[in-house]
Amino acid sequence: MKIIPAIDLKDGQCVRLYQGDFDQSTVYSADPAAIAHRFSELAVDDLHIVDLDAAKSGRAVNHDAVTAIARQTGLAIQLGGGIRQRADVALWLRVGVARCVVGSVAIKRPELVNSWIKEFGADAIVLALDVRLDNKGEPMLTTDGWTETSRTSLWQCLDDYQQYDNHHVLCTDVGRDGAMTGPNLELYAEILKRFPKLRLQASGGVRNIQDLNALQELGVPAAISGRALLDGAINASEVASFRQSA
Repeated sequence: MKIIPAIDLKDGQCVRLYQGDFDQSTVYSADPAAIAHRFSELAVDDLHIVDLDAAKSGRAVNHDAVTAIARQTGLAIQLGGGIRQRADVALWLRVGVARCVVGSVAIKRPELVNSWIKEFGADAIVLALDVRLDNKGEPMLTTDGWTETSRTSLWQCLDDYQQYDNHHVLCTDVGRDGAMTGPNLELYAEILKRFPKLRLQASGGVRNIQDLNALQELGVPAAISGRALLDGAINASEVASFRQSA
């Protein structure tokens, strides 16, 4: 299983939000490139970046910062935030981003995103399908920066992408994000049971190396960690030993 460090960009700084709330952010560094360089020294191959400013405005606010990180770290960058049109995907892939993460548009316009997957390849697109559990435990998709809960379930949405059964899917249980309460293992087990060929990325709630081991035991291909790595709850030697045993 891959460990993918995460950086969120807001107002030119590296931050972490609590459950996607822009009003509940913790600033970790005024120099995101330095954080990216620090992560590049770990035993990892990828870096997940969310441009929160772009997610809010629809414009590539941190274009220069993201491009510099992509060129300087040697990591495969997957970028989310404000990617809503084919031209956005083409631009980011052209400047060195490896994978474009698409969220609300993947839920609202699956036919459009399917066309991007067909054009650019399944490896170039990550579907960000973030959920809140309803009172029956059903994973219902959220959109628009987690501010809206749709009437579409995760299972209905994944069915819309069945023609590409090896695509990347990043799934966050919104209630776990930034809360350090542990990942939703039951959710990820059910996803893999229903869609075993997905290149699933688990996100939200990872606290320590034990959580990563639990995800690996489920067969999850990749896990994203932001706060735990930034806070040092998972250290470099643990990341290295984890990859050796993976």
